[in-house]
Amino acid sequence: MVKKSRFGQILLSRGIIDEGTLDKALQIQMEDTSSNPRMLGEILVNDFKINHDSIFGLISDMYAFRKIEIDAGKLDQSQIKHSRDILNKFPEDFKKEILYKKVLPYQLQVSRRNTLIVLAANPTDKIIEKIPIYTDFKKYEVVYCRLVTINDLIEIISPQKNEFLEILEEAGQQIGELEDIDREAQVDEYALDDEINKSLLVNLFEGSLIEAVRKGASDIHIIPFEKHNVDFFFRIDGKLGIWHRQENTSPEAIASVVKDRAIGVDRFERDTAQDGFAQRMVDGHLIRFRISIVPIVSAEYERRFESIVIRVIDDRNVITNLSKLGLQQQAEADFTKAISKSRGIILLTGPTGSGKSTTLMAALYHVIDPTINVLTCEDPVEYVIRGARQIKISHKLTFDEAIRSILRHDPDVVMVGEIRDKITAETAIKLANTGHLTFSTLHTNDAPSAISRLFKMGVETFLLAYAMNIIVAQRLIRKLCDSCKRPLSEEKWPVALAMGFTEEELKNGLIFEANEKGCKKCNNGYKGRLTICEALYFSADIRKAIVESGNEIDEDLIRSIAEKQGMLSMQESGMDRVRNGLTSIAEIAYATSED
Repeated sequence: MVKKSRFGQILLSRGIIDEGTLDKALQIQMEDTSSNPRMLGEILVNDFKINHDSIFGLISDMYAFRKIEIDAGKLDQSQIKHSRDILNKFPEDFKKEILYKKVLPYQLQVSRRNTLIVLAANPTDKIIEKIPIYTDFKKYEVVYCRLVTINDLIEIISPQKNEFLEILEEAGQQIGELEDIDREAQVDEYALDDEINKSLLVNLFEGSLIEAVRKGASDIHIIPFEKHNVDFFFRIDGKLGIWHRQENTSPEAIASVVKDRAIGVDRFERDTAQDGFAQRMVDGHLIRFRISIVPIVSAEYERRFESIVIRVIDDRNVITNLSKLGLQQQAEADFTKAISKSRGIILLTGPTGSGKSTTLMAALYHVIDPTINVLTCEDPVEYVIRGARQIKISHKLTFDEAIRSILRHDPDVVMVGEIRDKITAETAIKLANTGHLTFSTLHTNDAPSAISRLFKMGVETFLLAYAMNIIVAQRLIRKLCDSCKRPLSEEKWPVALAMGFTEEELKNGLIFEANEKGCKKCNNGYKGRLTICEALYFSADIRKAIVESGNEIDEDLIRSIAEKQGMLSMQESGMDRVRNGLTSIAEIAYATSED
């Protein structure tokens, strides 16, 4: 076992992390061979998503850094100007670097012999030591400030710039009037090139990638709107919203720009679906983008329009700590028990965008260990999983072939991206029954129906009953903004009462709704997302009910047994979130409408 530092022991004694998380973080630190190894605190925050202020607030106490609380909303103009003047004394590259590290030179205290007050979310960051090198400020004091406060202050004093969009603004946001491009069935590529070269379309595309990352969008949709306009949509917290409409520009030109700036797609192909990718450095982080292009129908039959969807893959959003998934108590206990076994199938179900991959990543990181062989087979691979061997799918190695090859590759833990058919289902069952822990996903609405789906694929009930450890059906719902949520208005009480909430809960203001106008911190009253789920743990009674099902799975019986064991239905899970003030009745009604 890796020796635990005093800092690690304090974290354990205060209940900030558990023993397993500390051991894994110390192992990562020990294996770091880079010239600038990370501190334990950085690993816990970045890799395990432990609360930043819990870690660095403790570090600031240990090293006796002064703490400061600032209300960014009440910052006066003289202080904003003062801080900006200080920042302007720094070289531009160094200024970007320190702000990225959440270090803010804030105030010059003349009374203390020109001492520069430096606010830092991590007061031990080595970059602070470079301040005297790049400026005339030789005397400084580092003060700990909470991360959210630092972010608010930076947004006011030195907001992030998008250089591509700035170029567009300087050009008066005009990309140029369209030339008469040949609109025959065969697009005139020379005319298209001319339009692209004399325009600022590249800046628009690159700017959209940066803005999507900064706004926390999961996807960018680029869609032709009528003949000479193109709409850019961002999916934020699960909802599509328009970000920009580019007028007086041919959709073919923007599609060509995207293809030119991506890898793996043919610019001149417009009649078939294409998949490509791109990667960019955004604010110091390498972000990957998965690009899907499909031809679509236009009212102008001779036009060859395409719809483009770009998935933003930001490794910073990967949750590696199981406790940070936010599963409810019984579900988390059953899930942890299921993935702690040496064999069996852990199945995640739900529609696209329900957070299945996020849950799988956290589960895999929980079980990954240098002593075991972890193999994954996904198509496509989105996130790089440290400690796992991820099989690369290609035209020479298909998904089905890769699944079969896994059995010959001495695995201990296997992740099959999706059970698609009888072949993948039987492979997963065989892996589980030969002593392997197997993770996979399936598209069904709830947990009991996943059993029916596998049975209809041709998997025998006996194999189903004894291969499965747990089935978790989940949804992602929007989280209410803590700053502007409000008690449910009286005209909506009948709906709440019909769902099972009590009049006492409503009168006491315990049930909240979104403020539709929102505030500067949210999107129409919501900020972020969280999980609701039903976790069907395979107990002896569940296995017995499946084996005795006969020619058809009795889903109602299985659900009844599971709920007696403590499983929350999807709606009950959502209602629990509402009672805790985390989401609204409207969100739960929408997410569980098929239940």
